[in-house]
Amino acid sequence: MPTLRLCLAWCALLLAPLAAALELRPQAIAPDTWMLEADTGYFTPQNGGFLVNMAFIATDEGVVVIGSGPSRQFGERYRKLIEDTTGKRVLEVIITHKHPDHFLGNQAFRDVPIRADAKTTAMIKAEGEGLAENLYRLVGDGMRGTEALAPTAPLNLGVRNIGGHRLEFIAVPGHTQSDIAVFDHTTGVLFAIDQVFNQRTPTLPNADLAQWRQSLAQLAAVPFKLLVPGHGPVSRDATPIAATRDYLDWLDATLRDAAERGLAPTEAMLLPIPERFAHWGEARAEWRRSIGFMYGRYERAALPWLTPPR
Repeated sequence: MPTLRLCLAWCALLLAPLAAALELRPQAIAPDTWMLEADTGYFTPQNGGFLVNMAFIATDEGVVVIGSGPSRQFGERYRKLIEDTTGKRVLEVIITHKHPDHFLGNQAFRDVPIRADAKTTAMIKAEGEGLAENLYRLVGDGMRGTEALAPTAPLNLGVRNIGGHRLEFIAVPGHTQSDIAVFDHTTGVLFAIDQVFNQRTPTLPNADLAQWRQSLAQLAAVPFKLLVPGHGPVSRDATPIAATRDYLDWLDATLRDAAERGLAPTEAMLLPIPERFAHWGEARAEWRRSIGFMYGRYERAALPWLTPPR
């Protein structure tokens, strides 16, 4: 396995610029609070896998970091940026779910608690190496030295008071089998990292649409002042929550209708995308990927006689 990684990284070095060329720019969005807005495209050597918004909160006890990034190289640069920006030490890292661009920077933070809920930690332990291998193929040299380090400390749901900030950790599954949102009651900032997408098409490799829609309703009820989505710009209202729900509703209805009409997956991929979603990042590509991930279950529901008997 390590030999394959070295070969992939060496090939990418010949073909693409280093991910280290990325400029990381923290935006101050609230007192003691910063975020980095990521690329809204797909994984490439050019973006180094930096596709998810990152955030950190400087408390009196130290900095709480939400997500570690897609690679060891990114994590090391990110940690230096955090310390230079805040003048404080990192206290702990919160991993909100199992997708690799959120946790493959963990090696850069291995000397502090890296927290995740029990289910996410178990999935990262079971799937982390495979997820890392996939990013080696897509990102190449930017992944050099990256290994899947699982979270090292528990993350309990509910409210914790950390250095003058009252942080609430909320279970909002649906994007994956287990997802956590973070609400800072002190500043009113809601970190809905990958439960909410803003002007970027949702990704669905592990999605449960019914659960996700319930979680979006739960997030809409949070009395936030500022919303940090997983992808796209921050928002001062619930418009991105409603738009994410609207997209999931449309996708669910369209896949069901296509299956009931007997369309093949390749035919479903050519269906039109409504104008309100068509301009979002990766709209057509994510639609095709979603069909690959999900269409089979709609076909089995619509045409149960196609399922071979057990």
